[in-house]
Amino acid sequence: MALRFAAAASASVSRISRPQNPPFFSLQHRNNGTLKFHSPPFHHPLPTPSKRCNVRAISEVAVEPEISKKEQNESPKDWKIKMLYDGDCPLCMREVNMLRERNKSYGTIKFVDIGSDEYSPEENQGLDYETVMGRIHAILSDGTVATDVEAFRRLYEHVGLGWVYAITKYEPIAKIADSLYGVWAKYRLQITGRPPIEEILEARKNKGEVCKDSDACKM
Repeated sequence: MALRFAAAASASVSRISRPQNPPFFSLQHRNNGTLKFHSPPFHHPLPTPSKRCNVRAISEVAVEPEISKKEQNESPKDWKIKMLYDGDCPLCMREVNMLRERNKSYGTIKFVDIGSDEYSPEENQGLDYETVMGRIHAILSDGTVATDVEAFRRLYEHVGLGWVYAITKYEPIAKIADSLYGVWAKYRLQITGRPPIEEILEARKNKGEVCKDSDACKM
């Protein structure tokens, strides 16, 4: 009786401990000891790292951020230099937005859109709209006015990019750079597909007269 119970228990243990998944190969005694190979279970291949990286790269394509009106109107309290810019110039705005993004870490530049209805020459060293439309102007906190390439050099220095224009400090590079910028400033309205300065000034004058007679511009 005890022997039969022990034999049954031994058989149960052997069945429990038997592996559930067959090995990749086993020894088959019926075929004179030859090896019989079993095919491993099929698994779907995982995506290669390169595929995953490609998908991630596509999803992280750099898109130039749009600057909200709120961000445009915000100005640092302890600014070191003002940038007077033409907010209607698409090419100019690419550079303005780049500097604005850099300025988030420095807080040294105050951006002033000369095309805004709130622009005041009295608050900007007497520089009127027509004058500032002719070329780039920057105003330092001490009242010093910089123009042309010097203005860019001063602005870039205040956001840690002074090396970009460093070479323009020296002659004859300074004169050459100013001459090249002068050509751009002269034709920038035409290059960007905008009307001549005379038409722009006339449109602003008419708008100003309309605003005086109604509250439409104050909305």
